[in-house]
Amino acid sequence: FKNGKIFSMGIEIERKFLVKGDDWRKGASKHTIRQGFLSTDKHRVVRVRQIDQKGFLTVKGLTLQTTRQEFEYEIPLEDAQTMLDHLCEKPLIEKYRFELMASGHLWIIDEFLSENEGLIVAEVELKSENELVELPQWIDREISDDPRYFNSNLVMNPYKDWRE
Repeated sequence: FKNGKIFSMGIEIERKFLVKGDDWRKGASKHTIRQGFLSTDKHRVVRVRQIDQKGFLTVKGLTLQTTRQEFEYEIPLEDAQTMLDHLCEKPLIEKYRFELMASGHLWIIDEFLSENEGLIVAEVELKSENELVELPQWIDREISDDPRYFNSNLVMNPYKDWRE
């Protein structure tokens, strides 16, 4: 669910960054997300997600650099809620998702809640691994290669437990 659209794709190429300040909030659309994982195996992550009043099931492959296979399908909302409440690993990931155009790209900013409160991550999807991206001034540092920030890892090691 990006830019108000449901999608299914075969390959995902994205870069992730930490966010600083609040300038990114101006003009951003907002969604509420609850998500959980049926499998957090790094070779085949299976995620259930509720975005506002829609349900989704997503299967992701192993991340190699900034690329991985990804398949996402809309499922009935009641099914998503039941899986989140009874089948997914705990704690669930809860966050607000903001979308905005900046520097010629659609940016997705996740402001995490509950167990991961205080963490704000921006991601930008690319057409190729070599695509150049002009970084907005509210980008802090890149975390694309840091697996601690993968949502599936935030279930096992929530941000509130980190000591840096």
